[in-house]
Amino acid sequence: MTKNNTATIAEGTALITGASTGIGAIYADRLARRGYDLILVARNRDKLQALAARLSDQTGRAVEVVAADLSDAAALARVERILREDASITMLVNNAGVGTHAALLESDVDRMEEMVRLNVTALMRLTYAAVPGFVARGQGTIINIASIVALAPELLNGVYGGTKAFVQAFSASLNHELGSKGLHIQSVLPGATATDFWEAGGLPVENLPPEIVMRAEDMVDAALAGLDQGETCTIPALADVELWRAYEAARAALGPQLSARKPAARFGVAA
Repeated sequence: MTKNNTATIAEGTALITGASTGIGAIYADRLARRGYDLILVARNRDKLQALAARLSDQTGRAVEVVAADLSDAAALARVERILREDASITMLVNNAGVGTHAALLESDVDRMEEMVRLNVTALMRLTYAAVPGFVARGQGTIINIASIVALAPELLNGVYGGTKAFVQAFSASLNHELGSKGLHIQSVLPGATATDFWEAGGLPVENLPPEIVMRAEDMVDAALAGLDQGETCTIPALADVELWRAYEAARAALGPQLSARKPAARFGVAA
């Protein structure tokens, strides 16, 4: 996968969104065992507190709980303020998000707008809150949880795919701009993962072919291994990394061809 040369993990505090269950809770467990203190953000305070107590007991790390619905502007602003003001934070894990497998025309547009607020707007604003401090301190890691639908939007709902395409493009641009400033931005593109995502969308994971469903623990462990190896984009299920390199090479080759003074000759437009 794509790599940069600034991939070092400094201990400090990791702020993890969507941390009460699933992928976010596993990141919390793994990072605490790596020596990070934690700030856990999610809507369900009871689940957060239970997780915080367990991780603190097991690892001895300091764990703070912030109950916040990131689709709410006031709650989001509160978490942004923490990221701006707490200089101990060295990692942001943008994991909070929602999705659906429902067809576009069968989906409620208000729910689609709420999805955009959480998957795109909240992630973007939290990143903007964290980056200035990371740049000033010359180090920092941002992990953005995207999805394979960022590359294959036909697989699921189009708005969901669009939000994850934003996460992937945003992460690539951040790496381009900030990789030389001591920051490491990693996008993670899970495939089908055994979490409550599927049941919340009305399709329990048991209905999926088992050969395509990865355990959430394995997904997170692979993503962190990719981070350790310096990857800026990690697809945990992708066995043949040459496929990704070919994809990225083709995308780079397109770049110089995408803008010109005249339309391409194939359109037959008179000069």
